[in-house]
Amino acid sequence: MDHPDVIEAAVIAVAHPKWDERPLAAIVVKEGVSLSKEDIHAFIKDKFHKTWLPDAVETVTEIPKTSTGKFMKKELRKLYEGWVWEK
Repeated sequence: MDHPDVIEAAVIAVAHPKWDERPLAAIVVKEGVSLSKEDIHAFIKDKFHKTWLPDAVETVTEIPKTSTGKFMKKELRKLYEGWVWEK
C-alpha cells in the first residue's frame, strides 16, 4: 500500500462467522493521523477487487517483525484470534 499517511501495513485472515475467514488490515500510520476503514477502502478500491478489500482496518503502533525485518504474521494472527466482527 502506498498511502501517504501509512508507514506500513499487513493483511491477515481472521476467522469470520459467515465467510470462514476475511481480511483484516493492521496499519501503522504517521503520528497524529487517523484513518478509517472507509479512508483505506477509498484509497485502494481501484487497486484491488472489492472482495479482497479488508473487512476491518486496525491502527497499531507497530507490526511484529523478525530480526531481518519480515512481518511475523503468526504473531499478528495471535493478536486477533478472538476478533469479534461488527454487525
